Amino acid sequence: MANFLLVHGAWHGAWCWQRVVPGLIGAGHRVHAVTLTGVGERAHLLQADIDLETHITDVMAAMDAEELNDVVLVVHSYAGMLGTAVADRRPDRLRHLVYLDAVLPKPGECWSSTHASATRTARIAAAQADPLYAFPAPDPSVFGLSDADHAWVQRRQTPHPGGPYTQVLDFDPRRVASVPRTFINCTTPPLGTIDVSRLRMVDPKFWDGAWLPGSQVLEMHTGHDPMVSDPQGLVKHLLSLL
Repeated sequence: MANFLLVHGAWHGAWCWQRVVPGLIGAGHRVHAVTLTGVGERAHLLQADIDLETHITDVMAAMDAEELNDVVLVVHSYAGMLGTAVADRRPDRLRHLVYLDAVLPKPGECWSSTHASATRTARIAAAQADPLYAFPAPDPSVFGLSDADHAWVQRRQTPHPGGPYTQVLDFDPRRVASVPRTFINCTTPPLGTIDVSRLRMVDPKFWDGAWLPGSQVLEMHTGHDPMVSDPQGLVKHLLSLL
Protein backbone atom coordinates (compact mmCIF):
# COMPACT_ATOMS: atom_id res chain seq x y z
CA MET A 1 0.00 0.00 0.00
CA ALA A 2 1.30 3.42 -0.97
CA ASN A 3 0.32 6.84 0.33
CA PHE A 4 -0.59 9.11 -2.56
CA LEU A 5 -0.60 12.84 -1.85
CA LEU A 6 -2.10 14.81 -4.72
CA VAL A 7 -1.41 18.53 -5.08
CA HIS A 8 -3.26 20.58 -7.71
CA GLY A 9 -1.94 23.40 -9.84
CA ALA A 10 -3.01 27.03 -10.13
CA TRP A 11 -6.70 27.98 -10.00
CA HIS A 12 -7.69 24.41 -9.10
CA GLY A 13 -8.40 22.61 -5.82
CA ALA A 14 -8.65 19.07 -4.47
CA TRP A 15 -11.83 18.79 -6.52
CA CYS A 16 -9.83 18.28 -9.71
CA TRP A 17 -8.71 14.79 -8.57
CA GLN A 18 -12.24 13.41 -8.13
CA ARG A 19 -11.94 11.10 -11.15
CA VAL A 20 -8.49 9.80 -10.14
CA VAL A 21 -9.01 9.03 -6.45
CA PRO A 22 -11.38 6.05 -6.86
CA GLY A 23 -8.94 4.22 -9.16
CA LEU A 24 -6.04 4.59 -6.71
CA ILE A 25 -8.16 3.57 -3.72
CA GLY A 26 -9.57 0.66 -5.70
CA ALA A 27 -6.00 -0.56 -6.23
CA GLY A 28 -5.54 -0.66 -2.46
CA HIS A 29 -3.78 2.61 -1.76
CA ARG A 30 -4.39 5.54 0.58
CA VAL A 31 -5.09 8.83 -1.17
CA HIS A 32 -5.08 12.39 0.16
CA ALA A 33 -5.76 15.46 -1.97
CA VAL A 34 -4.61 18.86 -0.71
CA THR A 35 -6.34 22.16 -1.41
CA LEU A 36 -3.93 25.08 -1.20
CA THR A 37 -4.76 28.17 0.82
CA GLY A 38 -6.84 30.71 -1.08
CA VAL A 39 -8.30 28.51 -3.82
CA GLY A 40 -10.99 25.86 -4.25
CA GLU A 41 -13.03 25.33 -1.11
CA ARG A 42 -10.44 27.44 0.70
CA ALA A 43 -11.02 30.47 -1.55
CA HIS A 44 -12.54 32.30 1.42
CA LEU A 45 -9.02 32.36 2.92
CA LEU A 46 -7.59 34.35 0.02
CA GLN A 47 -5.38 37.16 1.33
CA ALA A 48 -2.79 39.42 -0.24
CA ASP A 49 -0.02 37.99 1.95
CA ILE A 50 -0.29 34.38 0.71
CA ASP A 51 3.07 33.37 -0.72
CA LEU A 52 5.03 30.33 -1.84
CA GLU A 53 5.88 29.37 1.73
CA THR A 54 2.16 29.32 2.59
CA HIS A 55 1.56 26.65 -0.03
CA ILE A 56 4.69 24.66 0.82
CA THR A 57 3.45 24.61 4.40
CA ASP A 58 0.02 23.42 3.21
CA VAL A 59 1.60 20.32 1.67
CA MET A 60 3.92 19.54 4.59
CA ALA A 61 1.10 20.10 7.08
CA ALA A 62 -1.03 17.55 5.22
CA MET A 63 1.81 15.03 5.47
CA ASP A 64 2.13 15.68 9.18
CA ALA A 65 -1.58 15.69 9.99
CA GLU A 66 -2.12 12.37 8.20
CA GLU A 67 1.19 10.97 9.51
CA LEU A 68 2.24 10.08 5.98
CA ASN A 69 5.50 8.37 5.14
CA ASP A 70 6.54 6.48 2.01
CA VAL A 71 4.62 9.14 0.08
CA VAL A 72 4.04 9.23 -3.67
CA LEU A 73 3.81 13.00 -4.07
CA VAL A 74 2.00 14.00 -7.28
CA VAL A 75 2.34 17.69 -8.10
CA HIS A 76 0.53 19.28 -11.01
CA SER A 77 1.62 22.36 -12.96
CA TYR A 78 2.48 25.23 -10.56
CA ALA A 79 2.75 22.71 -7.71
CA GLY A 80 6.04 21.56 -9.19
CA MET A 81 7.48 24.42 -7.14
CA LEU A 82 5.95 22.91 -4.00
CA GLY A 83 7.00 19.34 -4.72
CA THR A 84 10.56 20.47 -5.29
CA ALA A 85 10.56 22.29 -1.94
CA VAL A 86 9.12 19.30 -0.07
CA ALA A 87 11.65 16.94 -1.65
CA ASP A 88 14.42 19.30 -0.54
CA ARG A 89 13.17 19.59 3.03
CA ARG A 90 11.75 16.12 3.65
CA PRO A 91 13.26 13.67 1.17
CA ASP A 92 13.08 10.88 3.75
CA ARG A 93 9.26 11.07 3.72
CA LEU A 94 8.95 10.55 -0.04
CA ARG A 95 8.83 7.33 -2.01
CA HIS A 96 8.44 9.02 -5.39
CA LEU A 97 7.97 12.55 -6.71
CA VAL A 98 5.75 12.87 -9.77
CA TYR A 99 5.87 16.10 -11.77
CA LEU A 100 2.55 16.02 -13.62
CA ASP A 101 3.12 18.42 -16.53
CA ALA A 102 4.68 20.56 -13.84
CA VAL A 103 7.20 23.32 -13.29
CA LEU A 104 10.82 22.19 -12.92
CA PRO A 105 12.59 25.12 -11.24
CA LYS A 106 16.26 25.80 -10.83
CA PRO A 107 17.52 27.05 -7.44
CA GLY A 108 16.81 30.76 -7.07
CA GLU A 109 14.00 30.80 -9.65
CA CYS A 110 10.36 31.66 -9.12
CA TRP A 111 7.30 30.21 -10.83
CA SER A 112 7.23 33.07 -13.34
CA SER A 113 10.91 32.70 -14.27
CA THR A 114 10.14 30.26 -17.08
CA HIS A 115 7.17 32.19 -18.50
CA ALA A 116 7.15 34.48 -21.51
CA SER A 117 7.55 38.13 -20.58
CA ALA A 118 4.05 38.99 -21.84
CA THR A 119 2.48 36.30 -19.66
CA ARG A 120 4.51 37.38 -16.65
CA THR A 121 3.65 41.05 -17.10
CA ALA A 122 -0.06 40.38 -17.57
CA ARG A 123 -0.38 38.17 -14.49
CA ILE A 124 1.55 40.53 -12.24
CA ALA A 125 -0.54 43.47 -13.47
CA ALA A 126 -3.76 41.53 -12.84
CA ALA A 127 -2.66 40.66 -9.31
CA GLN A 128 -1.65 44.25 -8.57
CA ALA A 129 -5.08 45.43 -9.69
CA ASP A 130 -6.85 43.01 -7.34
CA PRO A 131 -7.40 44.03 -3.66
CA LEU A 132 -6.49 40.47 -2.60
CA TYR A 133 -3.52 40.30 -4.99
CA ALA A 134 -4.78 37.39 -7.11
CA PHE A 135 -5.04 36.81 -10.84
CA PRO A 136 -7.96 35.20 -12.69
CA ALA A 137 -8.03 31.76 -14.24
CA PRO A 138 -7.65 31.27 -18.00
CA ASP A 139 -10.29 29.66 -20.14
CA PRO A 140 -10.02 25.85 -19.66
CA SER A 141 -9.65 25.41 -23.41
CA VAL A 142 -5.93 26.15 -22.94
CA PHE A 143 -5.79 22.90 -20.95
CA GLY A 144 -7.20 21.02 -23.92
CA LEU A 145 -10.66 20.73 -22.36
CA SER A 146 -13.97 20.99 -24.17
CA ASP A 147 -17.68 20.35 -23.72
CA ALA A 148 -18.68 19.00 -20.28
CA ASP A 149 -15.08 18.86 -19.01
CA HIS A 150 -14.55 22.49 -20.00
CA ALA A 151 -17.76 23.57 -18.28
CA TRP A 152 -16.94 21.61 -15.10
CA VAL A 153 -13.47 23.11 -14.73
CA GLN A 154 -14.66 26.60 -15.64
CA ARG A 155 -17.28 26.47 -12.86
CA ARG A 156 -14.79 25.28 -10.27
CA GLN A 157 -11.72 27.41 -10.97
CA THR A 158 -10.92 30.29 -8.62
CA PRO A 159 -8.43 33.19 -8.81
CA HIS A 160 -4.91 32.23 -7.77
CA PRO A 161 -2.86 34.14 -5.17
CA GLY A 162 -0.26 36.34 -6.83
CA GLY A 163 2.42 36.07 -4.13
CA PRO A 164 3.70 32.61 -5.14
CA TYR A 165 4.14 33.78 -8.72
CA THR A 166 7.20 35.90 -8.03
CA GLN A 167 8.70 34.42 -4.85
CA VAL A 168 11.97 32.59 -5.53
CA LEU A 169 12.67 29.09 -4.27
CA ASP A 170 16.08 28.12 -2.95
CA PHE A 171 16.84 24.41 -2.61
CA ASP A 172 19.60 21.82 -2.86
CA PRO A 173 19.09 19.95 -6.17
CA ARG A 174 21.15 17.02 -4.90
CA ARG A 175 18.69 16.47 -2.06
CA VAL A 176 15.76 16.60 -4.48
CA ALA A 177 17.59 14.22 -6.82
CA SER A 178 17.89 11.70 -3.98
CA VAL A 179 14.14 11.05 -4.44
CA PRO A 180 13.03 8.91 -7.42
CA ARG A 181 11.33 11.28 -9.86
CA THR A 182 9.04 11.03 -12.84
CA PHE A 183 7.90 13.76 -15.24
CA ILE A 184 4.58 13.06 -16.98
CA ASN A 185 4.56 15.06 -20.19
CA CYS A 186 1.10 15.99 -21.52
CA THR A 187 1.44 16.62 -25.22
CA THR A 188 -2.01 17.08 -26.81
CA PRO A 189 -2.10 20.02 -26.72
CA PRO A 190 1.04 21.10 -24.85
CA LEU A 191 0.65 24.05 -22.49
CA GLY A 192 3.07 26.80 -23.45
CA THR A 193 4.00 27.81 -19.90
CA ILE A 194 5.41 24.29 -19.33
CA ASP A 195 7.61 24.35 -22.45
CA VAL A 196 10.81 25.27 -20.58
CA SER A 197 10.23 22.46 -18.09
CA ARG A 198 9.74 20.00 -20.97
CA LEU A 199 13.16 20.92 -22.30
CA ARG A 200 14.72 20.62 -18.87
CA MET A 201 13.38 17.14 -18.19
CA VAL A 202 15.60 15.70 -20.93
CA ASP A 203 18.57 18.04 -20.45
CA PRO A 204 21.59 16.17 -19.02
CA LYS A 205 22.96 19.48 -17.71
CA PHE A 206 19.81 20.35 -15.77
CA TRP A 207 20.67 20.83 -12.07
CA ASP A 208 24.31 20.28 -13.10
CA GLY A 209 23.53 16.67 -13.96
CA ALA A 210 21.53 15.94 -10.82
CA TRP A 211 18.17 15.65 -12.56
CA LEU A 212 18.57 12.68 -14.87
CA PRO A 213 19.89 9.97 -12.47
CA GLY A 214 16.87 8.34 -10.86
CA SER A 215 14.39 10.12 -13.11
CA GLN A 216 12.16 9.05 -15.96
CA VAL A 217 9.76 10.65 -18.43
CA LEU A 218 6.33 9.30 -19.32
CA GLU A 219 4.01 10.73 -21.96
CA MET A 220 0.26 11.21 -22.13
CA HIS A 221 -1.50 12.17 -25.34
CA THR A 222 -3.89 14.53 -23.64
CA GLY A 223 -3.96 18.12 -22.43
CA HIS A 224 -2.60 19.81 -19.33
CA ASP A 225 -5.38 18.51 -17.03
CA PRO A 226 -5.11 14.72 -17.47
CA MET A 227 -6.85 14.14 -14.14
CA VAL A 228 -9.92 15.54 -15.91
CA SER A 229 -9.42 14.53 -19.53
CA ASP A 230 -7.86 11.07 -19.04
CA PRO A 231 -8.16 9.96 -15.40
CA GLN A 232 -7.89 6.26 -16.17
CA GLY A 233 -4.70 6.79 -18.16
CA LEU A 234 -3.24 8.85 -15.32
CA VAL A 235 -4.12 6.20 -12.74
CA LYS A 236 -2.40 3.58 -14.90
CA HIS A 237 0.77 5.68 -15.07
CA LEU A 238 0.79 6.34 -11.33
CA LEU A 239 0.30 2.68 -10.45
CA SER A 240 3.16 1.74 -12.80
CA LEU A 241 5.55 3.67 -10.56
CA LEU A 242 5.03 1.42 -7.54
